[in-house]
Amino acid sequence: MKPNISQLRTVDGETLMSQPLHPPDFVVSGLLSKGLHILAGSPKVGKSWLSLWLAVTVAKGEPVWGMTTQQGTTLYLCLEDSVLRIQNRLFEITEEAPSSVHFCTECAPIGQGLEEQIEIFSAEHPDTVLVIIDTLQMIRPVHDTTYANDYRDLSVMKRLADRLGLAILLIHHLRKEKAEDVFHRISGTTAISGAVDSSFTLVEERRGSGRAKLTCIGRDIEYRELELERNEDNVWELLSDSKSQPELLKDRIVVLLSEFLKNQREFIGTPTELSQKIDPDGQEGITPKKVARLILQSVDALRKAGITATIRRSNGKRIIQLSSADSDDTSAPREIGTIDPVGQSAEGDAEGPR
Repeated sequence: MKPNISQLRTVDGETLMSQPLHPPDFVVSGLLSKGLHILAGSPKVGKSWLSLWLAVTVAKGEPVWGMTTQQGTTLYLCLEDSVLRIQNRLFEITEEAPSSVHFCTECAPIGQGLEEQIEIFSAEHPDTVLVIIDTLQMIRPVHDTTYANDYRDLSVMKRLADRLGLAILLIHHLRKEKAEDVFHRISGTTAISGAVDSSFTLVEERRGSGRAKLTCIGRDIEYRELELERNEDNVWELLSDSKSQPELLKDRIVVLLSEFLKNQREFIGTPTELSQKIDPDGQEGITPKKVARLILQSVDALRKAGITATIRRSNGKRIIQLSSADSDDTSAPREIGTIDPVGQSAEGDAEGPR
């Protein structure tokens, strides 16, 4: 007999693009989301110093290079170090380490108890947000390095991170061979980069210079390059960021819509029309393609600001309807930004076949 096969649970495109979206949770805003990540660098480049500082900083709830953090318990599996070495390094990077950062120098390999050990720790510390494993090689079972093995091992860790709702950062090595794409230097097969949510590489400007570039790429983050310098306390400080770090668009859309609806307390129109209203010169980067997505991702924040938003279809077009609950004169008729359903067909908001 055939085993019982569950039916595929699907969602159609129209429904998906019209329902509120829940953006990923970040442990370090805009840089490290909850999920599985890898940080690779050459030996002795300073990966472990960076990992230790990150574990302490997140546990304290302090910013990481100007980016906010979600404060919570952190676990640093420092599998190539001793407790004495970690203690000495702690005295260098901080004056005080909180009780919410934990260290461990031994653990089981993947598939031989590691997952259970992390689950037990997370159950004992429900506010755990970050687990750092230094290094990946120390938790891998002994087997050949093949695409299948790499993907299997990292998929186990990916499922664990997703199930527990935390970030797992794996520390790994780079190959000595140069490559045009620095991510091709990550030791192992391409399955490693394919299985993680984000990849980070730490490459020194020149050996012993104390300056390095942290290159970042991932599913939930923009590509960016951070120029870092290690200070006298062995803390990596930010020198420059390829991303100018403007206000997050999700926060900015709330500000722009609040300003827009002060005088016009209701709006009904296409994404193109709304984009032209709130960002006429394009300086905010709120394009017609982005505006609907940003609204759906900011439903809760908009509601707190007294704005209700719905997105629907009419005559084959996507229509955005906004209403402000903040009104001084409820008897006055609302001004509504209407559209001509026929005359706007050439604007690019039609959602039918192209």
